[in-house]
Amino acid sequence: MSRNTKLLVALCALAAFPATALAANDDVRQPGTCSGNATSKIKLSPQNGRIETEFEVDQNRNGVKWQVVLRRNGNVAVRTDATTHRPSGSFELRRVLGNGPGSDTIAARATSPAGQVCTAHATI
Repeated sequence: MSRNTKLLVALCALAAFPATALAANDDVRQPGTCSGNATSKIKLSPQNGRIETEFEVDQNRNGVKWQVVLRRNGNVAVRTDATTHRPSGSFELRRVLGNGPGSDTIAARATSPAGQVCTAHATI
């Protein structure tokens, strides 16, 4: 079989499976909302009985210090600052949180010095 034929067979095999069948984990991804012209999103991933939480805000401005709060099931889990950086003027806050019995809802809220607010939440 020629190299091109092998490549075509491999691509056809991949196309036969839905994208979710190719996912190797149970990540939960949700877009957030922001006032102004920033964007936000949250990703939750199971990690050794805990919840890896990634919250991203993209403002397209470098050097802006945001106040960030993560809540798990309504209770404050993290209160910290995050600063946007090059090249995209964004920040990503990554924390590994506890995982209680049943579903957990993680909510994130970031506030800029100018009063801009970004939020995102997801349940895992």
